[in-house]
Amino acid sequence: MGFLSHKIERSEVKPGDHIYAWRALFTYSHHGIYVGGSKVVHFTRKKDTSGTNSSNSSGLSSGAPSPCPTFPDCGFQQPDSGVILSCLDCFLGNGSLHRFEYGVPPSVFLAKVRGGTCTTAESDPPDTVISRAMFLLQNGFGNYDLFENNCEDFTLYCKTGLLSLDELGIGRSGQASSVIGVPLAALFSTPFKLLVAGPVGMATVTAGMYCAGRYITDIGVRKDVVKVAVEDLAANLGWQHPQEEETAEKGSERVLTLLPMEEETPK
Repeated sequence: MGFLSHKIERSEVKPGDHIYAWRALFTYSHHGIYVGGSKVVHFTRKKDTSGTNSSNSSGLSSGAPSPCPTFPDCGFQQPDSGVILSCLDCFLGNGSLHRFEYGVPPSVFLAKVRGGTCTTAESDPPDTVISRAMFLLQNGFGNYDLFENNCEDFTLYCKTGLLSLDELGIGRSGQASSVIGVPLAALFSTPFKLLVAGPVGMATVTAGMYCAGRYITDIGVRKDVVKVAVEDLAANLGWQHPQEEETAEKGSERVLTLLPMEEETPK
């Protein structure tokens, strides 16, 4: 794997790896966890239950049986969940295979032109990563959101177990940070126009602010992320099924009806 490119050969991929493939002429990348056996668990928008055949990011049709001739279970997805199991071929589509890097030094992270390729955070052991991915395949990962809960957020959580608890902040995705960081860097660097002479100096300032913005949103340095067990993920983010919510509401009603009785009890 080179300094500028994270492209790898298929023979190099290992179970537990965070992999990705570029889409739409390198405008964005799609991420997933390689779980072995030429299978990838990744996160996309929920399956269309209206009866129409909407395509998801794996290239498969959600409303139809898997067209994959090699793996019958390719395209497996629980109802009302965006987590999907695909074969490596369908995950990559026409793209090349790349591997996301973990535990990189700050100097290497800052040198990367594009976000969504590496992080300063350390990865957990492969068995733990695969266990999280398979658990979420059965239980879901909440609602897909381009900026706060996307495919890169999913894979970063599977690899590290780190979760952002800042509801108003951006997710863990370096790719989303890059998209937002470019216009913000240009905006906040505007006051420096009076101090920096020429377009080259201005471009240098803007690039520096862009890299700094990416760095402070990296999960390896953020202060609003905590380690959350995958079994507790739904409770932390409020991803409860309707039956669970109804049970919780009934439980709350029972507690409320008991409170007056406790207050009337003489001391």
